[in-house]
Amino acid sequence: MKRGSAGGIGKKAVIGGLLLILVIAGAVVGCSKLKGDSSVEFTLLSSEDIPKQLSEEIMPEYQLLERALACIIDGKVYVVAARGEKTTSGYGVTIEKITWEESEGLNRMTVYAKFSDPGSGELLTQEITYPYAVAETNLDILPDEVELSVQYDE
Repeated sequence: MKRGSAGGIGKKAVIGGLLLILVIAGAVVGCSKLKGDSSVEFTLLSSEDIPKQLSEEIMPEYQLLERALACIIDGKVYVVAARGEKTTSGYGVTIEKITWEESEGLNRMTVYAKFSDPGSGELLTQEITYPYAVAETNLDILPDEVELSVQYDE
């Protein structure tokens, strides 16, 4: 009999331990959800895949600025990282990551972009360029704020 009751206490201890682990895991996940910071799924678009409305109507307003922006076209949210006006070719921009954070009633998007500059001694075309990258996201609403976080390619 004692052996059976000791086995029962062992099962209770195991079940209690598992419940404790689940509670701790839930708390960790819950805290990260409360923080509201999460990655946004996106697909970088080639110049041929950029919606015409974005390239013809929206970009002319923003191409002179170094910034990130988001817009909805046909129910899809697109994100742009722009470098502004450059006097030669050879400048580039790539979107590396996009995050979404809900804080104090605001939705904040951060666009992490990598900027590349022409190398020294590289032959460049002397023309005005407006380097930018466009990503199609899985979002269905626009953020209240968009921030650009830049890292330069070395």
